[in-house]
Amino acid sequence: MRVRFSGETHVGMKRKHNEDSFGLPDEERLVIVCDGMGGHASGEVASQMAVETVSRYFKSTQDEAELTWPFKLDRGIRYEANRLIVGIKLANQLIYEAAQRKEEQHGMGTTIVAGLFLDDKVVIAHVGDSRAYRLRKEQLIQLTEDHSLLNDYLKMSRLREDEAGKFQQKNVIVRALGMKESVQVDMLVDQPQLHDVYLFCSDGLTGMVPDAEIADILLDERDLDRASERLIAAANEAGGVDNITVVLARLEPL
Repeated sequence: MRVRFSGETHVGMKRKHNEDSFGLPDEERLVIVCDGMGGHASGEVASQMAVETVSRYFKSTQDEAELTWPFKLDRGIRYEANRLIVGIKLANQLIYEAAQRKEEQHGMGTTIVAGLFLDDKVVIAHVGDSRAYRLRKEQLIQLTEDHSLLNDYLKMSRLREDEAGKFQQKNVIVRALGMKESVQVDMLVDQPQLHDVYLFCSDGLTGMVPDAEIADILLDERDLDRASERLIAAANEAGGVDNITVVLARLEPL
């Protein structure tokens, strides 16, 4: 199978600056979506730092079989997955240190969701509430779990699903790059099938467009570039209260 990629970002209808950043494959089939936070230009700085750091780490380690400095190698997962986790942890460290040095960037941070497409697996790692989905046949499944106060309340049964829309702190993130000196990175390995479509996005999309509508657009639109544009347009038509970033990947026959 080969993988076709597409990516698009938009400032939305309410914000003056786009603090989202994304990365598409260069030498390796790696995609990244980051949603910066911190106000002014610092959120944009954090999200760009994350994309650039992880991408640069992958380039520098592509020929190194065991390079995991400065973090301990976890031998319980395959090497490629470890590279992804270490790259994200390195980005966290650099963002945190920059925020400590510069007063105007104090408190900056970013979410991240990244997907590494190998020959027979997709490795997904994330921190925060940017998401990864998989569309298989006609079923759209959320693969990642939000690191948000809202999701914590739902898991603890302190809030019902029908109350989530009225939850006043639904945008509070409990885990992000740059918040602390170290970070826990969630990772999963998915088994792809021919014609699967993977969606990586910031919450500017998912906060405005229901999953069912996202699935309808992906099923209706075969052109990935056009599908990305339609998803962003749907978020803007629903109000576009946040920056919107979409990256799509589809498994196709050779």
